[in-house]
Amino acid sequence: MLLLKDIVPAAQNNIDTRFILLDKGRTTLEGQNKTCLALVADETAAVHYQFWGDECDVFEPGDIIHLTNGIFSYHRSNLVLRAGKRGREEKVGEFTMAFVETPNLSEIHWIPDPNNSKKYVQEYVISPHSRIFPPIA
Repeated sequence: MLLLKDIVPAAQNNIDTRFILLDKGRTTLEGQNKTCLALVADETAAVHYQFWGDECDVFEPGDIIHLTNGIFSYHRSNLVLRAGKRGREEKVGEFTMAFVETPNLSEIHWIPDPNNSKKYVQEYVISPHSRIFPPIA
């Protein structure tokens, strides 16, 4: 199981991780699909998470979620973690998980690795915390 700090952008559904849902944005319609952006975290990092369809209504802040076969990639110019077509999310608990809000991996500018064009490396930090979800006081 990967820690959030160890995920990097890739066009592969191979992320197996666990995190707590901290905050959810409002639900919007993209064509005929509902989507909502969320802030999730584990004890090492935070990231923006994209829920689709019924997932927007199923999960609530405080839920601990196990993601299997997830993908960390760009969606409409936002770098988000999501289940994708082959991934699966499952609630495995609630409220009892240590977490940090920084670094937020969605707030890092990633570039192709000069030594391996199929991988990405961090170029610089855009913001130390989520610009969409303000830090919890």
